[in-house]
Amino acid sequence: MKKTIVLVSSWLALWGVPAARAVLPGTPNPTPAAATQELGTQNLLIAQNAESSDTNALLDQVNSMTSLGETSEQASYPTFQIIGADDEDTQAQVTSVSQLSDVQPTDWAFQALQSLVERYGCIAGYPDATFRGNRAATRYELAAALNACLDNISDRFATQEDLEALRALQEEFATELATLRGRVDSLEARTATLEAQQFSTTTKLVGEAIFQGTRTNNVTPIPAGYELLSPLFGSTGNRIAVNYRATLNFITSFTGKDLLITSLQQGSYAPAIFSSDGGLQDLTLFGTAHNTLAPSLNQVSDTNIGLYYLGYRFPFANDRGMVFATATGGELSDFTDTLNPFFDSDGQGSLSGFGIRNPIYRHISGRISAAGFENTSGTGIGLNYDVTDKVNLAIGYLATTDSAARPTEGGPLTGSGFIGGDYAAIAQLTFKPVETLGIGLTYVRSESDLPPLVAFGGGSGTFRANNPFLFTPTSANSAGLQFAWQASSRFALSGWAGATFAKAEAAGTLGGVFDRNGVFRPVARGDDATILNFALAAAFPDLFGTGNMGGLIFGVEPQVVSSSIPGYRDPDLNFHIEGLYRIRINDNISVTPGVIVVINPEGNRSNDPVVIGTVRTTFSF
Repeated sequence: MKKTIVLVSSWLALWGVPAARAVLPGTPNPTPAAATQELGTQNLLIAQNAESSDTNALLDQVNSMTSLGETSEQASYPTFQIIGADDEDTQAQVTSVSQLSDVQPTDWAFQALQSLVERYGCIAGYPDATFRGNRAATRYELAAALNACLDNISDRFATQEDLEALRALQEEFATELATLRGRVDSLEARTATLEAQQFSTTTKLVGEAIFQGTRTNNVTPIPAGYELLSPLFGSTGNRIAVNYRATLNFITSFTGKDLLITSLQQGSYAPAIFSSDGGLQDLTLFGTAHNTLAPSLNQVSDTNIGLYYLGYRFPFANDRGMVFATATGGELSDFTDTLNPFFDSDGQGSLSGFGIRNPIYRHISGRISAAGFENTSGTGIGLNYDVTDKVNLAIGYLATTDSAARPTEGGPLTGSGFIGGDYAAIAQLTFKPVETLGIGLTYVRSESDLPPLVAFGGGSGTFRANNPFLFTPTSANSAGLQFAWQASSRFALSGWAGATFAKAEAAGTLGGVFDRNGVFRPVARGDDATILNFALAAAFPDLFGTGNMGGLIFGVEPQVVSSSIPGYRDPDLNFHIEGLYRIRINDNISVTPGVIVVINPEGNRSNDPVVIGTVRTTFSF
């Protein structure tokens, strides 16, 4: 009925009749006396006075209404066409008010006419596609128009029988409706309780726990030329080691688009590069980075729980870009796509540190504590911006957190400020010409007063790669090419190549280095070394079960391939071979067994291969 009243009001607005006089005519040919018509349960009345006592004039008006739909030459009063229930096959219905050439949006009755045409479908224009809204109409024309229009829409509203059927359904399902109402009331009460007792209205907790058992084949890889210093290098060990790492992430959003991430963590993984055999207690200072397990590169401490990561990010340019501000725990990979989607996770992806991503992204790692140094992770800022739908630009700058926190100029252990101390900066263009293919071109500039606080081998690879001039201040320019190709839903291929061009920024801190033949060579400012690495990774998603994944990784870990210092390089290529199979237990638990083999570790064929068997269990919540 509400719709009917609106419709009648629309008609009255078009014909200039005040709303208070809203009535429906009783017959197509009304008399001058009052006429009534019953519509449903409502009686609408038009008190209609004869415009003239002249009976002949009245008959002329009635006759003109019987010619409804005729042209102006055929009828006494030109009328617009009305689509009725009986004549819609013989007249062209107007489906849009725009079809009426003389009706404009600025017309005072435009909305009323638009509703009649486009909502109720009961009006048409003259044969010449006009409405002629300024022509005067008789009350008989109004009566006939309303009657035809109501006939057209009479089947659009519920009848009394429909209402009775609905009432019967309500009575039949009264018990179920009452039960449902009770459940809704209970849910509202529980929701109110949760809102009153919740930890925060803006923060949620996301956690991860890793248990990992590992056994290696007890070898001691020595860099070529450092054989006389072999007691300084520790072995990989011959016993089963059990490591763990627990992370609690507090994810906060204030606007629904921004993120404040606060992470607490503690773990027992040994730091990369440095020996896990006892350190200064037995003079074994260095361990091989070839047995670096993935979680060890991102860990707050091996002693106490602490703040692992603190950062804030927010969108800009209508969500086409993202700004990152990192207080601690940052890596260059936070700012961009590393194009290794199936393996770039230390809890669900690669088992090794090398297989996670191109090592040039990790010149500054996410590890907070390493070999007694307080904080070698990153503090900085970056942004990521979609230049087009297929091209993305990312830039970022990170200083080591300890350096950034101290405003005075000093050394690597006392800090030199946010700018002026150890740092790494990145710029990357990522192209995605098609949905299944991504290509990245990466440039990294890095500098350290005391390598390997900035690890030029990314915490994996040979001793020379991570510390090219033996603790001498070093700078480097690195270039990377990455790709990822989703060949099908069951097979994906990714890979990278990285080159780092390191340069000594001072004379050798320890005077020099040993070349591959064991000859001591002095280091002069400006000496250089080239470090290369590459990898190819194949992923097999949903292998033997939904959520499972098989993986194979083959590559060469970072090693020095040339240098301006005579004989200073790793003489033989090392080869990294890794196989893993992630088993999804449920949505929260996965188990990943795997084997890692490094042939010619430290780029020295005299060393036995490093063989690692490991099983990682990851709990996500």
